Amino acid sequence: MEALLTSAAVVAIAEIGDKTQLLAIVLAARFRKPVPIVLGILAATLLNHAFAAGFGYLVAQWLTGRIFQIVLGVAFIAMAAWALIPDKEDEGAAQRSAGGVFLTTLIAFFLVEIGDKTQIATSLLAAQFQSVALVTVGTTAGMMLANVPAVLLGEAVTRIVPMKVVRTAAAVVFAAIGLWIVIAGS
Repeated sequence: MEALLTSAAVVAIAEIGDKTQLLAIVLAARFRKPVPIVLGILAATLLNHAFAAGFGYLVAQWLTGRIFQIVLGVAFIAMAAWALIPDKEDEGAAQRSAGGVFLTTLIAFFLVEIGDKTQIATSLLAAQFQSVALVTVGTTAGMMLANVPAVLLGEAVTRIVPMKVVRTAAAVVFAAIGLWIVIAGS
């Protein structure tokens, strides 16, 4: 249960203000059809995060011991620094509407999420918790917690909480997890 809840919380916080959340807002503003957008986000996230969690799990099988804990902890601390860097809208992805709103969202989200901090966090969490399924479900739930309101409320979401505050909160969470992994493994 810890893997599920931690994964959901980490990704929900990290996703706020992320380029994929901005993409959700752009898609919502452009298509004004929230159900296929939300379903496209769900499908893309499940696919993307299942691959990422599987990768993290496999890497953890090769690396073990104190070195693995240090590498994992440092990676989370690096994610903290990355979280402080503002993302920009990826409007090019939103304009590829060839196969309907669902397909556009599915493809755009899957591609934009590749190499994103939430995908990397998913790999790291799977390596830490050794559970592809729980981490995938947790990180997907976190993505949906952050993106469904963005789709439903559009740009108003970004006016509620200043993005600097959100990025700082995400950085603190990542840094705390990284430090905990390094210190707990001592």
